[in-house]
Amino acid sequence: MAKAPPKHATGANAECAHLNWPFFDDGHRLLSAGLEAWIAEQPAATESSDADESCREWVRRLGDAGFLRYAVPRAFGGALDQLDSRALCVLRETLAGHDGLADFAFAMQGLGSGAVTLGGQDALRTEWLPKVASGAAIAAFALSEPQAGSDVAAMTMRATRTPNGWRLQGTKTWISNGGIADFYCVFARSDATSTGSRGITAFLVPATTPRLRIAERIDVISPHPLATLEFDGCEVPDSHRLGEEGGGFKLAMQTLDIFRVSVAAAAVGFARRALSETTRHANSREMFGANLAAQPLAQAMIGDMATELDSATLLTYRAAWQRDTQPQMRTTAVAAMAKLAATESAQRIIDQAVQLHGARGVQRGGIVERLYRDIRALRIYEGATEVQRLLVGRETLKAGQR
Repeated sequence: MAKAPPKHATGANAECAHLNWPFFDDGHRLLSAGLEAWIAEQPAATESSDADESCREWVRRLGDAGFLRYAVPRAFGGALDQLDSRALCVLRETLAGHDGLADFAFAMQGLGSGAVTLGGQDALRTEWLPKVASGAAIAAFALSEPQAGSDVAAMTMRATRTPNGWRLQGTKTWISNGGIADFYCVFARSDATSTGSRGITAFLVPATTPRLRIAERIDVISPHPLATLEFDGCEVPDSHRLGEEGGGFKLAMQTLDIFRVSVAAAAVGFARRALSETTRHANSREMFGANLAAQPLAQAMIGDMATELDSATLLTYRAAWQRDTQPQMRTTAVAAMAKLAATESAQRIIDQAVQLHGARGVQRGGIVERLYRDIRALRIYEGATEVQRLLVGRETLKAGQR
């Protein structure tokens, strides 16, 4: 990464002061400074914006600006030799603070192509990853099914061997970028006799593959491209298999493990923006002969918000730092702690922001109202809060046995 620290990372800007923590190097600070300068010039989506077109536009802009290069390794058009969790987190925190759809567009390029990076044959990676890095191709991660969300082992989609490769049959749902992606990383049960997490294999399926169709577009409270996909005997060559046959569950978990900490960073970005909007509002809102900031109860609420934000930020970047610098150590527990704490804290911080804004807080199209809708899904996807609690508990009990 680059060598000279940016001026804004010296502590003068309170919103960037955490970049002075020892988790970061000068390259991360320069990345943050460059992104902050760039994002300040980008328009945020409006309530009337078409989510599909807005997402495509964010992918194009992020690709043109070079930020999508952090989602793939240097050998295939990326910015660094290998994916850097702290860089991913810095990017997602900043993008989420500006526009949730900008964060979504960036995150899905990484998550959607992660299985290709980890398990794709060189020809497949050479074909697709440079397009991901430039924004020329939109990626998607197709894991969830109607009856297999948090319980991935309940997967029923089938992959059957053919003379020319594989035939895919089944349904995937809640697929982010569904309907606009250029390719999907799809997980299917390749061993009909297997149960649980065994016998699952991953494949890259181009969106133009015959017998792949968008069965339904799904509308949610924080609009983004989302769909149900149907695979009605789709044929893909064996060269499109990702990783070992039967190794799909492990590959999916490895992909999610890389990006789970960055979900926490997105939550931190939402929460930091909510706190910033709240302090600005409190200092300008007249109330009882002074302003809202002078009211002791408002001060206490803002104190709680700031404390929770700092705690979540520390956990998030501790986990990212450990993943980057301590490869010999398991990151399951620290990543789960970070996602658990950051998403739950952000929900409470944003709720307090709405409360302190009063009626303005629930006005459609307002910043904190938008953040209130944006944060809710983060407590569910890439491992719901309840799953993270179980992971932390199990890892803690294992550590106690050693």
